[in-house]
Order: sequence, then structure tokens, then C-alpha cells
Amino acid sequence: MHHFSTALVALLAGTASAVVQDWQQCGGTNWKGETQCSSTAGCVVINDYYSQCQPGAAPQPPATPEQPPAVSSVLPGTPVATGVPAGTGPGKTLQSGYYWVRAVAAPNFHKYVQSKPLYATGPAILGDYTTAGQFQIVDSQLVQLVSAPSEPAKLLYGIVSETRMINNLSLPVSWAETKNTYGKFAWNGDGLTWTVAGVSRPNAAAWYVCSGQQMYINLGNYLYGTPAGCADQTIHYYNDKTANNK
Repeated sequence: MHHFSTALVALLAGTASAVVQDWQQCGGTNWKGETQCSSTAGCVVINDYYSQCQPGAAPQPPATPEQPPAVSSVLPGTPVATGVPAGTGPGKTLQSGYYWVRAVAAPNFHKYVQSKPLYATGPAILGDYTTAGQFQIVDSQLVQLVSAPSEPAKLLYGIVSETRMINNLSLPVSWAETKNTYGKFAWNGDGLTWTVAGVSRPNAAAWYVCSGQQMYINLGNYLYGTPAGCADQTIHYYNDKTANNK
């Protein structure tokens, strides 16, 4: 009996001290499992229903305060608009086979993906619903419809730069008339994702929206280590007849 009791206590102690492995769930609404991450990870809230143990997200000792550098209105790696006209635009009614694509969290709640200048080659941005673009993924390419309904379909392609910018974990996205050659776009549910061979992303749906509302792919941890001047976002398709900000 003595040996049985000792083993039982050891088993219960081991169970009580279970640690959630990196990249596994550690919390959220109605979560009944373990919540303790390892000493080198932190439990990061992704949304109301899901929190995740992310390496490097553990609280760090406070650093010695330094005078922040002057912030430029244009961050390093900001895509520069070329302004080359591509089309007159599909209008404000969603065309068959396409989606609106928008953010769903502050500070960009219901801001919509589009190009700047509108319907032209240049940076990908999040802007007002009144100028929302229309999109689809075709053969792993993110395409934007830029022609009028009465015209033959004309597309711009979402281009991902291979050059890392801002915090060395940000890839600028722009629009061009030639196809993207770096990585693949896909829908994960209604979320817009991007992956590329040789780069392991903690969250394939993580984006940054930075100065000028310009869009970057975030290669790092979502909601952790966000560079100054940027906001973390996930981007989702929406297929109502018209775009709105509600």
C-alpha cells in the first residue's frame, strides 16, 4: 500500500506540472487544458478562443530606457507607387468569382485591401471600403480585378519582395502586371495566407499594416515584437454584394 501511494503521488505531481509545448494551445474561451508554457515561451492571445505558447514571448527583464530615434513617415522597405494605370476598376458591386478582402481587428477594422494608386501598379494597402478592390486566388497567385465589367478581364498580381525590411521579418507586398515568383498565396478558411519553401512562419496568416496603411507579410510571431509604426492583422475575404464598414 505504501508503494502504491508513493507512485500515485508522483503521478499526480507530474500531471499538475505538465507544460504546454511550443506552438500548442494554452488558453481561450472554454479551454480546459493546460495553460503553463515553458520557461522560454509565453502564452500569446491570438483571439478570444485561442491562445498559443510562442517561443521568445516570455516576459523579458526591462531594458535600460533609451531615447527613441526619430520616426520617418516612410519606413525602410516601403513599396513605392509607380502609378502605371492598369484598369478602370470593376466598380462597387462584387463581380462573380471575386471577393472583397479586409481586416477584422483594430486599428484597421473593416479596412479593405486595394492598390495605391487605385487600380494601378504600386503598394498593397488597407483603405476605405468605398475604394475596396476585388480579389481571388488563382494557381497560388493573389489577383486583383482591375477592369470594368464591360471589358475583358484584366488582372494585377500581388508581388512579395524577397528582401526583408523593417524588423528583418517583414516582406513588402505590391501590385504588378507580372506574376509573383516568391511564395504562394492560399485561403485558410476565409483567411489570406502566404507560404514559401525554406521559411517557417509561426502564423501563415500574419500581416503587418504600417505607415501609409501599407501591407507587409509578417514572418515573425503574431502579436509579439510588433515594430513601431505597424499593427498586427489577419486578413479575410468577404463576399457580400457591396463592401461596407459595419
